Amino acid sequence: MSEQLLELTLEPADNQRLARLCGQFDEHLKLIEKHFGVDVSARGNHFNIAGDPQNIETAGTVLMQLYRQAGDEDLDPESVHMALREAGMTPVDENSTLNGEVRTRRKVIRCRGRNQLAYLHNMRNSDLTFGIGPAGTGKTYLAVARAVEALEQEEVRRIILVRPAVEAGERLGFLPGDLMQKIDPYLRPMYDALYEMLGFERVARLVEKSIIEVAPLAFMRGRSLSESFVILDEAQNTSAEQMKMFLTRIGFGSRAVVTGDITQTDLPRGQESGLNQVVRILSQVRHVSFSRFDAQDVVRHPLVQAIVEAYEKHDEKD
Repeated sequence: MSEQLLELTLEPADNQRLARLCGQFDEHLKLIEKHFGVDVSARGNHFNIAGDPQNIETAGTVLMQLYRQAGDEDLDPESVHMALREAGMTPVDENSTLNGEVRTRRKVIRCRGRNQLAYLHNMRNSDLTFGIGPAGTGKTYLAVARAVEALEQEEVRRIILVRPAVEAGERLGFLPGDLMQKIDPYLRPMYDALYEMLGFERVARLVEKSIIEVAPLAFMRGRSLSESFVILDEAQNTSAEQMKMFLTRIGFGSRAVVTGDITQTDLPRGQESGLNQVVRILSQVRHVSFSRFDAQDVVRHPLVQAIVEAYEKHDEKD
């Protein structure tokens, strides 16, 4: 297919916004060129994009999106990467009436792509939501954001974040410290998300008051969790018995979200993941929803997407 040229004028003309868009030494434009295989040249707010017709149209859309974004904030390579990732996702229907934003006091989190939008919708409308897919698709981050939003809007009284303390072949007995020090590294990703949305001091106060509780799955046995937003993360590392135990803890006025990647279980060889089993058991149960993600939904470094896709192809061959 012959190379074509797209001429684009970004309005309003604003030198500061243009500088943010292009980046230092045009590094942002170079990222766009590399991603789409196009050539981008600029004179003031007039841009020429040369390349494959479909690619130049998509590159032009990304440029306009980033230019709008540059009007309100500084751009960095990560911002550009996220915009490029969104361009490859299944787009959100412009006529959709679903709310694709999670608003907390410190920041607004926006869904990226149709699958994240459906996931957020499920969390708002189902008593139990499963988010299943590879690492880097925003399953846990978006679930924590929704939990914080629910707490701040007084939909629930507590947030309870749970993970099984089994990962990558590690054994707790070989780790230093007491029990809480042993399990803390496994819970760190959820702490980090909470700090970003609530601030370190506020999280510490809420933890002290037991309004936020972060605990290993083993601590859930025998409890009944009412008026709580409960998240079970890394659920592929639960046994069938542990999954049943967790799900039967859900009390009145509570919402539960279960996240995991079925392809990355660290359970002993031959033991079926509770997450894998529960998909079969609860697929037809009312008030239970399932959201699935794939490599196209990865919102981390582009290498992560390539790695996930390579593993998916390898698994298909097997």
